[in-house]
Amino acid sequence: MGPEVILGAWARLRAERRAPPAFVVGGPELLRACAERLRIDCPIVPIADPAEAIAAAAVGLPVLTGLDGPLTPARPSPDGARLALTSLNRGAKFALTEVAVGLVTAPVAKGALSAIGWDYPGQTEFLADACGMGWRDAVMMLAGPSLRTVPLTVHVPLAKVPGLLSSDLIAHKARIVAAGLRRDFGVLAPRLAIAALNPHAGEGGQFGDEEARVIAPAIAALQA
Repeated sequence: MGPEVILGAWARLRAERRAPPAFVVGGPELLRACAERLRIDCPIVPIADPAEAIAAAAVGLPVLTGLDGPLTPARPSPDGARLALTSLNRGAKFALTEVAVGLVTAPVAKGALSAIGWDYPGQTEFLADACGMGWRDAVMMLAGPSLRTVPLTVHVPLAKVPGLLSSDLIAHKARIVAAGLRRDFGVLAPRLAIAALNPHAGEGGQFGDEEARVIAPAIAALQA
């Protein structure tokens, strides 16, 4: 899925003349084969160094050489997991050393990564460690033009979510989000809405008490 998302996004941006001076880490032959299979018009330009990306982007999609295919589409494998892990490590290093100004991660097969010894539930926690910060301080934001959404829990079974919620967690994440909106998005006075957990916000306790017991006290603390 990762190569398909990358190719589709790049082809659309290129058609709209909005393609950024970006590069993909790893897998030029894999991406080329995927583009041919899906009939996506996206020329692949292998590069040996990130410094070549800006010039290469004028021709097609720059892809840093390294581990590569062939891999079987839609079939997670140890080789595919190693390619994904190597790409994640290299991409994080480029961002942290300011070789790149940002990092976009494609979907990964987390089960395949776990099978080769990757000890993270997802990229969010991996990147938190790479940045030297606690997992609790890492926030995953889905950002749109007018709405930004942040899940309080990530990469855990849905059945465990009620037990993981706490007033402290909600307040902690909310403060991180508010600071990020001011710093990164220029929102001087952020307005945050905390979603309910249960149907109809618990309906006065009929469908659960997390709203009254956990969420409302967190909101009160934030408003104090």
